[in-house]
Amino acid sequence: MATSPLNIQPSYHYRSNSLPSRQHPITSQIDENLNRLRASQSASTSSSIGHKLNGLQDLHEYVDMLLQLPVTQQALAQEQQRKWVEELLDGSLMLLDVCSVAKDALLQTKECTQELQSILRRRRGVEGLVNEVRKYLISRKAVKKAICKTVKNLKHMENKLSTSSFNKDSEDGVVISILREVEAVTISVLESLLSFISGPEAESKLSRWSLVSKLMHQKRVICEEEQKTNEIANAEAALRSFIKSENMKHVENVQNELQNSELCIQDLEEGLENLFRRLIKARVTVLNNRNC
Repeated sequence: MATSPLNIQPSYHYRSNSLPSRQHPITSQIDENLNRLRASQSASTSSSIGHKLNGLQDLHEYVDMLLQLPVTQQALAQEQQRKWVEELLDGSLMLLDVCSVAKDALLQTKECTQELQSILRRRRGVEGLVNEVRKYLISRKAVKKAICKTVKNLKHMENKLSTSSFNKDSEDGVVISILREVEAVTISVLESLLSFISGPEAESKLSRWSLVSKLMHQKRVICEEEQKTNEIANAEAALRSFIKSENMKHVENVQNELQNSELCIQDLEEGLENLFRRLIKARVTVLNNRNC
């Protein structure tokens, strides 16, 4: 997945010692990227997730430029900002942990997918293939369990961020306010990514929810539409169908779905790795500034 091009000037030259405002060229670009990510479609397809990851890469590129400004470093070094800087550092560590969980989930799913593809090419007979498919599904169950725990932690982090009081209108608070908004949007995109990797919820849960109200029915329709464009979920559904039918005629379809899933995973891995590196770079910048 190629990172979308940035229209970034090599450097900015400023003579003012004032802190960056919302009208500052860099903060304006950050706001533009934030608004674009907030307005992006809610449907979690592989295409939309990839687009959001690219958008986050652009966003964090501008954040790095903001952090490199001397006036920004001076603002973050002030004693009255120490509490918020520490919270941002805690948040960045959590985001890196979440990225690591997502990377591990993608890698494990990809490796199991590749192994199963190799086995299917050797055509070991129905019974042998069914046993191998069950191993794959057990692995996916473990992945989903890890993701579920991580999503709960993200929700807690999101709630904490939204309920903590902060004077974002103060002159010294502009930078912290911007970084908190970036963190919130990053959380949202990572939640979408984790939900995509995990796949739609069990059909039994969907059926139960669909009886609650028309609104819940609409949510189910959205979920079903997402499943159609979720290559990982499609592969899993094809494998479950094969176990149920034990029909060797379905093997070709299973192989196609696994191949699509592998390609999708590789794209997501690339986008996630690029984001991971940018998050590390920003964290190191803030840590170095704090320790000066």
